[in-house]
Amino acid sequence: MVMKILGVETSCDETGIAIYCEEEGIIANRVYSQIRLHQKYGGVIPELASRDHIRKTLPLIQEVLEENAIKRNEISAIAYTAGPGLVGALLVGASVAKSLALAWGIPSLGIHHMEGHLLATLLTKDPPAYPFIALLISGGHTQLIACYRNHRYQLLGESQDDAAGEAFDKVAKMLGLAYPGGPEIEKLAKKGDSERFYFPRPMTRKPGLDFSFSGLKTAVMNEVKSLEKIRPQDAEDLAAGFQKAALDTIKIKCERALDYTGLKRLVIAGGVSANMALRENLERTALEKEFKIYYPPLDLCTDNGAMIAFAGYQRLKSGQKEDLTIKVKARWPLADESI
Repeated sequence: MVMKILGVETSCDETGIAIYCEEEGIIANRVYSQIRLHQKYGGVIPELASRDHIRKTLPLIQEVLEENAIKRNEISAIAYTAGPGLVGALLVGASVAKSLALAWGIPSLGIHHMEGHLLATLLTKDPPAYPFIALLISGGHTQLIACYRNHRYQLLGESQDDAAGEAFDKVAKMLGLAYPGGPEIEKLAKKGDSERFYFPRPMTRKPGLDFSFSGLKTAVMNEVKSLEKIRPQDAEDLAAGFQKAALDTIKIKCERALDYTGLKRLVIAGGVSANMALRENLERTALEKEFKIYYPPLDLCTDNGAMIAFAGYQRLKSGQKEDLTIKVKARWPLADESI
């Protein structure tokens, strides 16, 4: 029987349901976004996120099966996000996945959210070969990982405070922009002068591969406070200066990771990997330093069920199993998932 894996993603503010087929690839991928629900609060409210996942997860699964004429007995296993993420939101997806697995008599498997992002790059027409360096960059994570083979990871460096995406959201809020802030900062920065305000490139003068974005965020806040009034041009220039500082920092750390390991392939994954300025910045460096960059398809950069279904397929192929105990983790280092 051809394996078809149902993927369930509920780690934060998107409900993602997808089906991955070992012969056909992704045959269904639906994402319901809660952005409008959280926008008026300027960020994700965990309790509201959990409640919305409760409302949407089962109906979306039913819709995906019906729209693709897939019967329940055609599903070989269910993969769900077990962490990291918001505990309440994770519990919704885990509970639904475990319950359906029990009712349908099939295995279920908890997947690391960031491994899902990482492996989404393998769904491209030109996937990277192991080994490679992965920059996992999102609202909750900024990490450099050495990936030696399937499920064999080594953490090289990570943010010691705010993740890059979190810093983008917070700076956007300072400038009165809508949530989520990353796309709004990128849009505004295109109109601005990135040289007007100079912001620090944190931890780039120190050895090592860790990141820090809290000080950069604070530097922007101090500039905002120093201005009597934020005019449109001020906001554009602040956005451009902040984005350039953040992307320069990321570029420097990626170069260091490649030099340190001697590897020549760099994977960029996670929600912030959709930032076109980030891609252009790193692609220029790739030409100079002679390494190759890989990204997931744009529709798989943000949270989705397809990456979880595919990661589940990879884990099941390697022989991984788990019982029906519901376990989720708000914090979960990816290196712990090496097998």
